[in-house]
Amino acid sequence: MLSIIIVNFKNPPLLRLCLKSLEQNLNAGFDYETIIVDSESSVETQNLTKEEFPKFKLLPFKTNIGYTKAVNEGIKASQGDFVLILNPDIILLKNAVETMYDFMKKNKEIGLLGPQLLNFDGTRQNSCFKFYNPLTILYRRSFLGYLPFAKKVLNNFLMTDANLTKTAKVDWLMGSAIMASKKAVGKVGLMDENFFLYMSDVDWARRFWENGYEVVYYPEVKIYHYHKRVSYGRFGIFDFLFKKETRWHLKDALKYFKKYGLFNTSRNSIYAI
Repeated sequence: MLSIIIVNFKNPPLLRLCLKSLEQNLNAGFDYETIIVDSESSVETQNLTKEEFPKFKLLPFKTNIGYTKAVNEGIKASQGDFVLILNPDIILLKNAVETMYDFMKKNKEIGLLGPQLLNFDGTRQNSCFKFYNPLTILYRRSFLGYLPFAKKVLNNFLMTDANLTKTAKVDWLMGSAIMASKKAVGKVGLMDENFFLYMSDVDWARRFWENGYEVVYYPEVKIYHYHKRVSYGRFGIFDFLFKKETRWHLKDALKYFKKYGLFNTSRNSIYAI
């Protein structure tokens, strides 16, 4: 069985669209459960799930527990052999979930699997990456990113030289849509709750690799994603003065580099499979 875990925070409209796409596109007879982990749960969200999606399980929390703890609470409540972790800004397509599930069941060495994420105009989003180093964050958040030497670092981080039309092993996957083996999670452990919102997907992927499991980008499956980089604003490196999301991002990044070191951050390469 598959457990689908949706991490929601104050977003009933997108959550409704996500849940509708799930109901409409999963094949009849497919064995799954859906768990909605809702931070700062509102009456609107509770009524939405109760009235429109009564078969889905809601885990409401009064406070904002953050992405990482929400994922962990969903996993702990799940019954499936695999878990599919989704943000509410995901719109599923026909056979996407079943195809990922079948692929993971056939490839026991894979611990984490991520689909190709698409913008609503059909263009590909960046969703698989090399591991961070401090320069990556500096260049992405400042005017330095436009300079030739910085662009080289960022292109490496974004894997622009890789053939992302084919299935590949990668350093880490964006946590907006990832499938994990519960057997692997039993060895690797849950997400590290020292990270509140950001970097926990990076850290988790690293720990999967360290425990002998592969992290795989799987573009055979495509999913729409309404991606908004909420930690980025108009002021570049000074966004932390104005946006709490930027402060959360930078704080979690500092925790990540404290845990792993400043430049001990990347596997040697990716390998097409």
